[in-house]
Amino acid sequence: MLSRARLALFIGLRYAFGNRGQGYLSFVSVFSLAAMTLGVTILIVVLSVMNGFDREIKTRMLDVVPQATLSRPEGLADWAALRDQLAVRAGMTVAPYVEGQALVGFARGQAPAVVYGLESAALTERIGPHMVAGAVQALAQGEFGIVIGQLLARELGVVPGDKLLVTLPELSITPAGAFPRVKRVTLVGVYRVGGQLDNGVAFLHLADAQKLFRRGDRVDGLRFTLTDPYRLEGVEALRERYPEYRISTWQEEASDLFHALRMEKTVVGLLLSVIVGVAAFNIVAALVLMVNEKRSAIGVLRSYGATRSTIAAIFNVQGCALGLTGIALGAVLGGALALQLAELIAWIEDLFGFRIFDPELYFITRLPSQLQWSDVAWVCAGAGVLTLLATLYPAWRAGRLDPVEALQGAH
Repeated sequence: MLSRARLALFIGLRYAFGNRGQGYLSFVSVFSLAAMTLGVTILIVVLSVMNGFDREIKTRMLDVVPQATLSRPEGLADWAALRDQLAVRAGMTVAPYVEGQALVGFARGQAPAVVYGLESAALTERIGPHMVAGAVQALAQGEFGIVIGQLLARELGVVPGDKLLVTLPELSITPAGAFPRVKRVTLVGVYRVGGQLDNGVAFLHLADAQKLFRRGDRVDGLRFTLTDPYRLEGVEALRERYPEYRISTWQEEASDLFHALRMEKTVVGLLLSVIVGVAAFNIVAALVLMVNEKRSAIGVLRSYGATRSTIAAIFNVQGCALGLTGIALGAVLGGALALQLAELIAWIEDLFGFRIFDPELYFITRLPSQLQWSDVAWVCAGAGVLTLLATLYPAWRAGRLDPVEALQGAH
């Protein structure tokens, strides 16, 4: 049994890599290997780019939206004492917030926005690094200054120093009738994190937001900034310790967005898998041609006692050798390209003097890429399964050849 396995391995590898100078047959084999390499490479690079976009969206979003919140429907009156209790926990910082819906308007029109009220320290930490105009430090208590996103500022046509109108979804009753509550605020800064957040999130000082939304001394809740926002064990522990509060995380609040991103990655991966499938069909064609080419050799081997399973194993080995070599080359090339893709695109942009992502139009300036070895493993495993399946029919056909007919057909 061992000698038969060695025979199948030896002949199969020789057929895969030792048949040079056989014209069309050699070309088909090389083409099959190249197609598998290209398919695996493209699939790894595209999945890495999608991982990069996912990372960019999450990173930028987590600088603006709360990573986790603790709240009650009626708000928190004793929030200062509760914050001090929670602040002693490692791995997170705690800050009060006020949240409300409003229309932010200027002469050109109005746009809806979620308005957050935060303390100066929290504003500086989360929004400060993303300011593109003005300064977040200008949000002083009692001044009713506001910071908005770049897309919203562009839509309204405003710059720092302009007076904006914040219209709240509630009415003020006066002798002249019912009117919506309106507050004039001063634009003190514009931030840019990218995406829809730049169009729908504004910030006030906490004390000003409490007055604007009539919270008194209450706040809507406490927001947490985690050392690692992807590790939420500490938040789960808070749920067990404080069951009377509603505790939510950024993953729960944006679950629809992340589900859509995962679905998009899955669909794109399946569509691009067609390239690997085509490469597998090329392996089928190469093996069928090889079986026809080696009919006489198959007849000789059968006449010397080789079993049908041994003949089939020879072509299984040949097909797997071609496919696995292409998969290995594709994994190496795809991994190398994914790791250096941003630098490569930047070099091409500098070489030809153009920008793929215009900073005025897109929230990123470089093509993001994040290689995940789990993706590489799944791509290689899937391509390996397709390669193995591609060898079954040609190998079965070779094993079914009658030795007498094979030797007669050779003459």
